[in-house]
Amino acid sequence: MERILGARKRIALVAHDHKKDELLHWVMTNKEKLADHRLFATGTTGTLLEQALQLPIQKLLSGPLGGDQQIGAMIAEDKLDILIFFWDPMEAQPHDPDVKALLRLSATYNLPVACNAATADFMFAAPFMTEEYKALQTDYSMYLKRKLPEGGGDL
Repeated sequence: MERILGARKRIALVAHDHKKDELLHWVMTNKEKLADHRLFATGTTGTLLEQALQLPIQKLLSGPLGGDQQIGAMIAEDKLDILIFFWDPMEAQPHDPDVKALLRLSATYNLPVACNAATADFMFAAPFMTEEYKALQTDYSMYLKRKLPEGGGDL
């Protein structure tokens, strides 16, 4: 199976509080490249970036208030192509389980993820950023067809 990422990517921009300045610096450096794509961001980060970039950003809820889950749902529903998530590895977050789930979904759906400026720079330097890309997808049909225990289920 494969998923087609168009030439105009749908990019989510997320940053923990102590990484917002770093993300802001990175997006300002890459403003021209970002202008060619559709941008999404969680609450506070989205407002900050939209003011600095003067580009439209579809803002979701704040991360701890559900924005991380909204991004996760967008990944699962094939509504995002790239996640740029500058997360703070040195500080525990009240929504750490949400962060882990977001990274797990990105891996599950083979979504490109940059967790720091260096990785984002490499990603944006790749020719695939401005071209169509066919991302291979794992076939989970056997998982979905597995036999569930009696009286059990996903609850």
